[in-house]
Amino acid sequence: MNPRFFVLTLIILAAALSRLLPHPPNATPIAAIALFGGACFRGRSAAFLVPLAAMVLSDIVLGLTRYRMYSLFPLQAVVYACFVAETAIGRLIANRRSALRIGSMALLGSLLFFVVTNFAVWAGGRMYPLTGAGLMECYVAAIPFFGYTLLGDAVSVTVLFGGLALLENRASWMRESALAPA
Repeated sequence: MNPRFFVLTLIILAAALSRLLPHPPNATPIAAIALFGGACFRGRSAAFLVPLAAMVLSDIVLGLTRYRMYSLFPLQAVVYACFVAETAIGRLIANRRSALRIGSMALLGSLLFFVVTNFAVWAGGRMYPLTGAGLMECYVAAIPFFGYTLLGDAVSVTVLFGGLALLENRASWMRESALAPA
């Protein structure tokens, strides 16, 4: 196995399992994991499958340990769709990573998640009336959670990409140019 692939996989698994640690609502590394996987794995299948597998694994562990059961909830499909879209966003910067591009794509991913998941909550019709006013009410109620999402994404993206940059500086075998596609 390619050592870079192995290390990237371990980083993603560790980040996914960090969801088990206490944290404010929505301040998790989910979007950062997707962006990181999309940007750092050279192979398309690895870029999507490794982060997705880590997400599923951490969801199962969370379900069995924190919630004492594991079952899919209706909004989870929307969350996973956003996760896949955020991985695709990461692919856009795979060959051109910079702090500005990573930060911009992280912000785009945060906005995507906010808009899509809250629209799905509203469209579910259980919490808000299915009117324009109900949709606005849903988005306004979600603003405090969006602040935590931005915080979690900023911290997680900094740790993941910054940690990888430090590792690449210290270990030449971790640099993409030194390896076959991962």
